[in-house]
Amino acid sequence: MVDRYDVAIAGAGPAGAQCARDLATRDYDVVVLETESEDEFPRQSNKSTAGTFPSMMSSFGIPDDVVMSYTDDVVLESPNEYYESYQPGAVLEFADFKRFLVADGRENGAEYRFDARVSRPIVDDDGVIEGVRYDGDEEVYADVVIDATGPAAPLASALDVVDLERENQAIGIEYEMSGVEMNHPDYADLRRAMMLRLDHNIAPGGYSWIFATGEDTAKVGICYIQNDRHREFAEAGKTVDGYLDDWIDRDPRFAEAEQIDETVHRGSAHIQRPGQMHTDSFIAIGDTVPTIDPLWGEGIHKGMKSARAAAATVDRCLTDSERRTDAESLAVYETLWHRDVAPRATSRLALTELLYLAPNERYDRLMRDLQETDDDILAKANRGEKAGMARLLHLDDVPLLAKYARERIDV
Repeated sequence: MVDRYDVAIAGAGPAGAQCARDLATRDYDVVVLETESEDEFPRQSNKSTAGTFPSMMSSFGIPDDVVMSYTDDVVLESPNEYYESYQPGAVLEFADFKRFLVADGRENGAEYRFDARVSRPIVDDDGVIEGVRYDGDEEVYADVVIDATGPAAPLASALDVVDLERENQAIGIEYEMSGVEMNHPDYADLRRAMMLRLDHNIAPGGYSWIFATGEDTAKVGICYIQNDRHREFAEAGKTVDGYLDDWIDRDPRFAEAEQIDETVHRGSAHIQRPGQMHTDSFIAIGDTVPTIDPLWGEGIHKGMKSARAAAATVDRCLTDSERRTDAESLAVYETLWHRDVAPRATSRLALTELLYLAPNERYDRLMRDLQETDDDILAKANRGEKAGMARLLHLDDVPLLAKYARERIDV
């Protein structure tokens, strides 16, 4: 007997689970293969800061009971300055959020197989994917296979669809902490805020954050990108854990803070230009297809939007009388991705790369610039709109821009 489905999805993260939700509500036969065991899910993959905004909550019907706290502001910090902006948000309990997506998908008919580690694609004589192998010799077949495994990308990599560049990888770690002084006199009030700090002394080539989850509790973490700035400022042999511990030791906001239940979240992503995202009978979604906004990446929302774009594409193909799933028919996914998931992806990525290459003194100036402009300028720049980006650049940024251009040419 052959296990046959309309769609097989590898990975039960936000992208994979949301894609299953959307397809199940359309009455497609969907199976999701997840590496972790159901009893502990999500233990290894409970890694996100889980900061999001009301647009994601309403778009995808996310209930309030998976929210740790609602926030009113976003705060950007540099070594000597900060910028505050009113922008309501939500910090999710990421594990509860992922379990909700799975439960809701199951309620609508999606099948989940846990303890199912996907290893490689099954391809026919023409090299077209027709299923996946998991747990050694187990097999499942489907009209469309979707890789939502994140940076691991075993299917996309085997099919030469996604080429993940390891040299520009972002690596992050986060603690959940109590006893944090969220309204320290030397800093912005973070009691109802999500804060991102740009400071190479803390996270060389990256950023750090404090996301409020209560009056004195927060998610606290750092992320660095393996870029030239990290290589320039990083200490030999120092791990991401060491950078986070050093920040906690030095920052007065953590003087009385303690880690909650030794909770640690780890994650990684790739900072690179989008390339091919599909082929015959195959689509890559979520962090398998890297995308990031310069300041507020909101990766959860983008992953779920890519899932929705994939589900809409599959629905269009399978409702066709011939159920065509060739690469040309599935190409609508890439159109939707560039329109809805990551518009202006190239310019946004360029700003991201420039941002984390800038020196600390440039971060101080950025904060002062933002204090003198309206919030719309930051929003436009984050969306990759050239007019907004231009408002935040100066003549003395020319050497940095030239250095960046030379590096891109060398690549």
